[in-house]
Amino acid sequence: MLQPSTTGQIINPDLPVVSIALDIEREQGAPHTHPRAQLLYSIQGVMRVVTSLGTWLVPSTQAVWIPSMIEHQVIANEAIALRTIYVDPAWTDGLPNDCCAIAVSELLRALILRAVKIGNSYPPEGPERRLMGVILDELRQMKRAPLHLPMPKHARVRKVIDALIAHPEDSRTIEAWSAVVGSSPRTLSRLFLKQTGMSFGAWRRRLRLMEAIDRLGKGESVTQVAFELGYQSTSAFSAMFRSELGVSPKCYSLQESAA
Repeated sequence: MLQPSTTGQIINPDLPVVSIALDIEREQGAPHTHPRAQLLYSIQGVMRVVTSLGTWLVPSTQAVWIPSMIEHQVIANEAIALRTIYVDPAWTDGLPNDCCAIAVSELLRALILRAVKIGNSYPPEGPERRLMGVILDELRQMKRAPLHLPMPKHARVRKVIDALIAHPEDSRTIEAWSAVVGSSPRTLSRLFLKQTGMSFGAWRRRLRLMEAIDRLGKGESVTQVAFELGYQSTSAFSAMFRSELGVSPKCYSLQESAA
């Protein structure tokens, strides 16, 4: 189990923002807390963030805001590249006091990468300190991501979702999955609804939608994404996308590029 960084333990108002770059293979971080609030962000790969208040599946177009002293852990089922920042308690006014997923703008992404290059020993006056102030301004304007993917704890349901996270294109029915996990279709369906608040089909659609947003953000074509996620046609994929977000995948990509 990967041990947490000590960066979040630094208390120094003269360093309003500190950062860390960490490349992780398939690992599970130990649950931990720290006095600094954290924007947990991966520039590559999808991570699972487990907190005492909820669980998020986070693509590289999103990040998770974690207030001070909220227990959390990171689970990587694939290689991820963390570029995360921590905010000193003296500078958290105006920032969320609950865990939430946020959409990462191109500006915020660039600021995070710049903060990582600057490091954590910048002077209290100068351009480096001013850039940290810009980061705080940007964080205060961050928009909550519209999507949240509930992550259940029940062993049978987790077996299904872990397989789907690894292969979101898998189109097996609830009947097929129930045979895999040793349950009846009715029981597995009931567990999905109880554990996630969503039906099996709705949960898988949400997973595919979040995967699609991540891949479209990386420049993949609508057609490529549709077939890689198990859809038989781009029209079926576009219909799903529009029903969830109210816009077509092409329009969504254009909006994100212009943001």
